[in-house]
Amino acid sequence: MIEERYVAAEGRYEAEGAVYRRAGRSGIRLPALSLGLWQNFGATTPEDRQRAILRRAFDLGITHFDLANNYGPPYGSAEDGFGRHLARDLGRYRDELVISSKAGYDMWPGPYGDGGSRKYLFASLDQSLRRMGLDHVDVFYHHRPDPETPIEETMGALADIVRSGRARYAAISNYSPIQTDAAAAAIADAGGSLLLHQPRYSMLDRHVEHGLLDTVGRLGLGMVVFSPLAQGLLTDRYLRGVPEGSRATHSRYLSEGDITEAKVAVARELDGIARERGQSLAQLALAWVLRDERVTSAIVGASSVEQLEANVAALAAPPLEQAELDAIDAALART
Repeated sequence: MIEERYVAAEGRYEAEGAVYRRAGRSGIRLPALSLGLWQNFGATTPEDRQRAILRRAFDLGITHFDLANNYGPPYGSAEDGFGRHLARDLGRYRDELVISSKAGYDMWPGPYGDGGSRKYLFASLDQSLRRMGLDHVDVFYHHRPDPETPIEETMGALADIVRSGRARYAAISNYSPIQTDAAAAAIADAGGSLLLHQPRYSMLDRHVEHGLLDTVGRLGLGMVVFSPLAQGLLTDRYLRGVPEGSRATHSRYLSEGDITEAKVAVARELDGIARERGQSLAQLALAWVLRDERVTSAIVGASSVEQLEANVAALAAPPLEQAELDAIDAALART
């Protein structure tokens, strides 16, 4: 049996997900929603499901796919799988894609498989490129600050990685405002620049509003936020308890203890605001993080095509009005 060749939807740039926002003061635009391959694209997820989600994302106008060296499980398997899907389906559209990867957390044993050293960053990216079958990524992040490595070494390595052609842009993730300023200065001294900062941001985690958004805006960086749905707390999944088999029952990033009565009560109140807008709670949460023009894109995960489509539908709603924002703030004040 000859497999039918994938052909992307002709109207993908008029689709619901084809909303693009400029990354800071750069020349590149990213989709308002990006697809993250953190927890749903490892070896434990069937490849046909991965394939269906990736193809549908691109057909909906989502052009940015966010990975890291240790995404899986196990480590490296998300990039391995993505490489197979590129070879089979998306590779012919490579110049229409923005593919990002990261290094900074533990990846392999020994003293050279973690942190921010020049040796680790170059070696990790070379491994990522081999797994994905690419000669470059579009964006390469340092995944977290490394207090044991001089910022000049880390940022110098990122600048040289871009000069080497392994990446088109350099970026950082999980840096504080002070660390972001230091990183921007260090990479400029090395003859490079930063494109993006990727922090965690949601209604339930607003730390970026305490300096980081202002820093990113002042430096002219884009911001791509992860966990906008707070690991599922800002969806309808936990409004009536913890379902069997849900992420809270098996994930190291969300436990049943995180789902407190107070948080559930607030989520129910937010769900009521969402319903008045004709949205789900998840759609409201996505609209909320995108309300600030300094946020370039929000990364969503998807365990099914239906979930992806529901998230993309958030982009069709009208902007949040001030009265709605005030109601959201009042609800969040009770957390």
